[in-house]
Amino acid sequence: MSGHSKWNNIKRKKEKTDAQKAKIFTKIGREIAVAVREGGPDPASNSKLRDLIAKAKDNNVPNENIERAIKKAGADKTAYEQIMYEGYGPAGVAVLVDCLTDNRNRTAGDLRHYFDKYGGNLGQTGSVGFLFERKGVLVLENEGLDEDKVMEDCLEAGARDFDFGADAVEIYTAWNEVGAVREALEKKGYQFLSAQAEYVPSTYVRLDGENAEKMEKLLDLLEEHDDVQEVWHNWDQD
Repeated sequence: MSGHSKWNNIKRKKEKTDAQKAKIFTKIGREIAVAVREGGPDPASNSKLRDLIAKAKDNNVPNENIERAIKKAGADKTAYEQIMYEGYGPAGVAVLVDCLTDNRNRTAGDLRHYFDKYGGNLGQTGSVGFLFERKGVLVLENEGLDEDKVMEDCLEAGARDFDFGADAVEIYTAWNEVGAVREALEKKGYQFLSAQAEYVPSTYVRLDGENAEKMEKLLDLLEEHDDVQEVWHNWDQD
């Protein structure tokens, strides 16, 4: 189940317009700036920055953009605050919204409006978080991969579990081990569609036509907001 939904999420992001992709570049640049301020500009000693550089490359951010974001980090004095908002979308879909904001009142007001507009509601901290578990999730496109070979390589690299699907392979690690497992598998020749710490739902919700349309529109609004870095949900999109 999770593999299908994750694969659909990735395809959805790959189909974004150029303008939307530019916004993704900007958001990752903001994350890089925060990581540099917290741990320095050298990815060799700053594992968070190293993982963000990998994330940027997964999203086709040009190398010059990445280098520019690292160099500009010291000059950006904006005080960003990381906040996880929780809520329910249409028909009870659980939603987590990870934000980097310099104005929590503005961000909370915008998100509350979005949820209300499409039949959901923004909840209190803890209202849906218990439905998710934080894990490292690495995703490979399955283009004729051998399941036994992938399993052997994953276990050798330190992965804890994997889901071999027809379209994609999901590899699971502890949330703070994703970078090490990724690097070990890259040395074996694997290339990833995505690799990051994520919030993985324990159960999924199916939606009918109207509610599915509302959920799609809610996700679009959330993902387009400048302060929103990531959105996780338990909508089964298969």
